Amino acid sequence: MLYVAVPILNETELLDRFINCISFQTYKKFKIFICVNQPDEWWDDLAKRKICQDNVRTLEKLKSIREFDVVVIDKSTRGNGWKGRRHGVGWARKTVMDAINEMARTDDIILSLDADTTFREKYFSTIVENFRKNPDAVALAVPYFHDPVQDPEAYRAILRYEIYMRYYSINLWRIKSPYSFTALGSAMACPVSAYRVIGGMTPKMSGEDFYFLQKLRKYGQILIWNEEKVYPAARFSDRVYFGTGPAMIRGNAGDWSGYPVYSSEFFDEIGETCLLFDSFYKRTQQTRVTEFLSSLLKEDDPFKLLRENTRDPQRFIRACHEKFDGLRILQYLRMRQNQQPEKDEVSLRNFLIKYYSPDLEQLKKTLDHLDFKHGTVEGLEKIRSFLVKKEEEYQFSSRLL
Repeated sequence: MLYVAVPILNETELLDRFINCISFQTYKKFKIFICVNQPDEWWDDLAKRKICQDNVRTLEKLKSIREFDVVVIDKSTRGNGWKGRRHGVGWARKTVMDAINEMARTDDIILSLDADTTFREKYFSTIVENFRKNPDAVALAVPYFHDPVQDPEAYRAILRYEIYMRYYSINLWRIKSPYSFTALGSAMACPVSAYRVIGGMTPKMSGEDFYFLQKLRKYGQILIWNEEKVYPAARFSDRVYFGTGPAMIRGNAGDWSGYPVYSSEFFDEIGETCLLFDSFYKRTQQTRVTEFLSSLLKEDDPFKLLRENTRDPQRFIRACHEKFDGLRILQYLRMRQNQQPEKDEVSLRNFLIKYYSPDLEQLKKTLDHLDFKHGTVEGLEKIRSFLVKKEEEYQFSSRLL
């Protein structure tokens, strides 16, 4: 059985499109769980009341569904909304996944989606087939693509954000990091058995998808290729504290500081240290990364305890990667960016020329005049398309079967 987990907040406008995507699925052995949510205090906030009313309309629309089974968790009507600090998309996603976990079997699959996401009619079947072919996989990070939108500012913003994400993922793949996947709440799945082993989703107001997949990666292998993609909406949205919507808002206002195109040399520093993990089993060598971890964790030797408590060299290497995980990698990159800032366009141009020079004939003019703020949307689209192609090559080559 495929269980589909969906948090919803202020989505009535896009709900019909989402329902249609589900209705047209060729795979029919599924059940939808939806958590319609917002803080209860919003009912008394005039600026937020429209969202509460929209959620009521969503609940009414969900009651009318006859095409498929749907379980609705009401965390939005007055008295039922979130109270205190426990609110946000992370809590909604955890709530709906936990509800699925209570009734599902260990060999069932949980698929996470968002209501502003579209997908083709064979999407569900490809998810089920992927896990059938790869029974040892503990999760799937589904490939994604943001379709063009009519609003030129929104399209420029999503292209810039997607360039950041794909550049980041490609560089992690290039250095063979075990965390070379993109975490999107609308594009991930896992077996129920894996969900239970890791203790479920850690509740976060947002960013829950990142921490969820990181926990799963420490448990086992994450698939990063699927025959079908998902197509999240590209829109300015402040429904979550960080992620696509807020990044687009800040970026459109000229602030991309939270999503820089890090120099590829910083990724090289990470890769070079990770290659030394086997030698750390005898003695930790000083590198920029080990110095960073020592400072961050207040440990003279951040790998000393791992060495003392791990008898097998391969388990030691795995423990090193678990300690220097996706979060620590991001923190390291931010630290290096502050130490040695480089213009985003320069970092991207240098990277492409260094690693993909033979393939850049169609991008030469775009790269010669690369300007994220003032350059053409068509130029950004060409770069995005190039990165999509390269990332898909990596993803396809990663297939376990």
